[in-house]
Amino acid sequence: MDLSPDRPLPAGIDTPCFLIDEEELSANLDRFLAALGARWPRSVTAYSLKANALPWLLAYFRDRGLHAEAASDDEYRLALAMGYPHERIIYNGPCKTRETFFDAVTGGAFVNLDSGQELLWLKELDHPGSGPFRVGIRANIDLEARCPGEFGLGTEGSRFGFCHENGELGNAVAFIRGLKRIRLEGLHLHLSSRTRSLAVYRTLAGAAGEIAAAHSLDLSFVNLGGGFFGGLPDKPSFDEYFREIAAELGRRFDPRETTLVVEPGTSLVSSPFSYVTEVTDVKRTVAATFAVTDGSRVHIDPLMRKSGYFFEVLRRKPPAGPPLPRQVISGFTCMEFDRLFVLRDHPELSVGDRIVYHRTGGYTLCLSPMFIKHFPAVAVRRGKEWTVVRGRPAAEDFIRIHSA
Repeated sequence: MDLSPDRPLPAGIDTPCFLIDEEELSANLDRFLAALGARWPRSVTAYSLKANALPWLLAYFRDRGLHAEAASDDEYRLALAMGYPHERIIYNGPCKTRETFFDAVTGGAFVNLDSGQELLWLKELDHPGSGPFRVGIRANIDLEARCPGEFGLGTEGSRFGFCHENGELGNAVAFIRGLKRIRLEGLHLHLSSRTRSLAVYRTLAGAAGEIAAAHSLDLSFVNLGGGFFGGLPDKPSFDEYFREIAAELGRRFDPRETTLVVEPGTSLVSSPFSYVTEVTDVKRTVAATFAVTDGSRVHIDPLMRKSGYFFEVLRRKPPAGPPLPRQVISGFTCMEFDRLFVLRDHPELSVGDRIVYHRTGGYTLCLSPMFIKHFPAVAVRRGKEWTVVRGRPAAEDFIRIHSA
């Protein structure tokens, strides 16, 4: 899309803003579904709400036939409010509530148990005249021991699920088997990794088979979660992920009978989003030249962890003057470390120049605070037409949100 400063932005929004390319979003999803279907035809794709819960996105994925993956009572209610039926909701995470747990289990959602409290709630549902109900269970494995150097927190381990290695998972399986109206039909094995490598997913798939064999589980579905790379050069492709998963899963499970569930998030929504900012001032100090923009790191790197961005500089007019060795691109907030990157060996920027950050759809809108400025507006391009799908909140909206 042409976002040069001489081209007006979609009517009704100003910088900073997020722009979505629907064509790219559709292409991402098509590639994902094609790769998954080719390797494991009996499959379910559930969009992970936590990656970006923009209502327009949730409606888009709903209409494309995806399930919704919710990891809290709030996300569960949001999925229902967005029109996802119970049977197309996967309910994960350790922060379910009793009310939403009962509603999900009795309504036919895919519920993956993640705490001892949920086992007790399940027992409450096991009474004459109820059920039968199906559930899954989240397994905790020592990923670092199996894939050294790849788990996100190293040897500190994960807090999610029931531990396979120390017998807690076996105890939970035995507890569920003692219930008359509950069927344990699924296994959930999502774990975060710092590498997102093929070896991690091969290991998770292998662990599913290992656990099923160890506890004689007859599983209807195996859920390996998300965390996939999406379309980056020199990173695994969707087909490579599912090739490895299918090869390992196929050692234990029949692809005609067992459903593979995956929960993509950023791999689908990151690349279609761009974040558009403008230079509002240029300041020269004894330390540096600062290009101050109306954007901020809090909008595209809210956890302050990134070391670089996919960006392009779009000038309002041809540059004049020699290149500067370094220009510090800064945000609008009061925090001195709201500095996005250093532009090196580039002619001095001018007020009105645009800096566009690409691949900004994952874990940005959902984590960005209303800090100093309110949320940026969001618009979607379909063909040549633009539609504003989230306006920038006004002061009245802020008061309403933060008042009883």
